[in-house]
Amino acid sequence: MEFVTPRPTTKAPDDRFTGDVWFDIVQAGEEPSRLRVNLVRFAPGARTAWHHHAVGQTLHVVSGVALIGTRDGTVFEAHPGETVTCPPAEEHWHGATPERFMEHLAMWEAPGDDRPETTWLEKVSDEPYNGTRVRGAH
Repeated sequence: MEFVTPRPTTKAPDDRFTGDVWFDIVQAGEEPSRLRVNLVRFAPGARTAWHHHAVGQTLHVVSGVALIGTRDGTVFEAHPGETVTCPPAEEHWHGATPERFMEHLAMWEAPGDDRPETTWLEKVSDEPYNGTRVRGAH
């Protein structure tokens, strides 16, 4: 058993996020593990850019309300204690509502081959971010 020394909180890069976002690396997946886990904190209105993951991603909402958008224009609302999975290669974004902070655990795996873990795309404009929200499965 090993206690992992915490790494400093890191400001998320401006080219991949809109607004103020900070994260703590919880698990960096040293071989043979490929698991990645970050605790991510979004200021009101903050969000990721469009992106997708080679092996998919799981988001577990810790506090606030998470918005998770897909290319078909759907914006899902997820509340504390809810978990959402994004399948491999599905383009999506996630972030906080305009009114409140939001924290989630972001979990994904490195693919174990030459593919990048995450492929980052363009930033999310206000139009998809402000789309009609839905609750639950789609």
